[in-house]
Amino acid sequence: MNRKIRAVQYGCGKMSVYLMRYMLEKGAEIVAAFDIDPAIIGKDIGEIIGTEPHGVKVTDAREADSVLAELKPDVCVIATRSTMAEVKEAFTVCAKNGVNAISTCEEALYPWNSSPEITKELDELAKKYNCTLAGSGYPDMYWGVMIDTIAGSMHKITRIEGVSCYNVEDYGIALAEGHGAGLSLDEFAEKIGKYNDLTPDEIKEKIENGEVEPSYMWNQNGWLCARLGLTPILQTQKCIPTTHDTDLFSSTLGITIKAGYATGMAAVVTTETAEGITIETQCIGKVYAPGEFDKNEWTFYGEPDTTIVVNRPATVELTCATLVNRIPSLINSEPGYITTDKLPNNVYLVRPMHEYVKV
Repeated sequence: MNRKIRAVQYGCGKMSVYLMRYMLEKGAEIVAAFDIDPAIIGKDIGEIIGTEPHGVKVTDAREADSVLAELKPDVCVIATRSTMAEVKEAFTVCAKNGVNAISTCEEALYPWNSSPEITKELDELAKKYNCTLAGSGYPDMYWGVMIDTIAGSMHKITRIEGVSCYNVEDYGIALAEGHGAGLSLDEFAEKIGKYNDLTPDEIKEKIENGEVEPSYMWNQNGWLCARLGLTPILQTQKCIPTTHDTDLFSSTLGITIKAGYATGMAAVVTTETAEGITIETQCIGKVYAPGEFDKNEWTFYGEPDTTIVVNRPATVELTCATLVNRIPSLINSEPGYITTDKLPNNVYLVRPMHEYVKV
């Protein structure tokens, strides 16, 4: 492409601070931004990023359709909520205007095994209007591509176990609430943990019809199976509360979480495959106590046993950088809802991002 990529930011909260700055620093031009918060609408994006004004003010998301129709940008970055049901409207308005879109929504990474009807609908829209929709972020690389790459060094694999810990304070109120932070154990059991004893078929049905929210690892295991060429035959999910023995203040929730209450949860997903490889993953999202830090650990059992550990990853920044680096391959991709297991591995953008676009 012989001009700058024209980008739009949809959702101007915590993540957008990095997303917009990274896009600008990688050579994109931000031509519009949307949000629903009256306190943010009308602000110049420079005020959000912490730079000089850019001459682009945040517009009410209700005007997204008309703005996208007029501007015809190359890509829209969606950073709002965590489920496909919640980001469907944003994806839809992009698709109907022929705008490529990529989201930090965790479920969006591989929604075929959790929201198949929504994903099929969006896939058909994107194909009709000749654009590509996808999800990306930290899980894309550190729970996905990295695991696929390490697997390529193994002679034999019988089991893969992954554990990732992250601070829900870093991602906003929607994610913190979704992890049960601040609930009593009885409230957690009633709202989140009540489905732990369902059979695999029952939990699959409830996830697909929207009764149960998939944990991030539900989608991640689907991504891994697709990327590794595995055939899932059985998948279970259990959500277990995490606690702390003293009170913890949550700045995101604006409350003090009492000792013994849920600070978040560990979501454990186990996938059995026809090829005999078991994948057991868990993501532990919680309000951190002093001294706790983000950690990502994966162990491959087979020949040879192999463990890789990433301590203190800058999860927010890595989420945003991974997504921004995906933009050229998103634009280059065929139309449809294309999960990133189908895209080439990310590359570091040495040159302005438009130079990596083929059209």
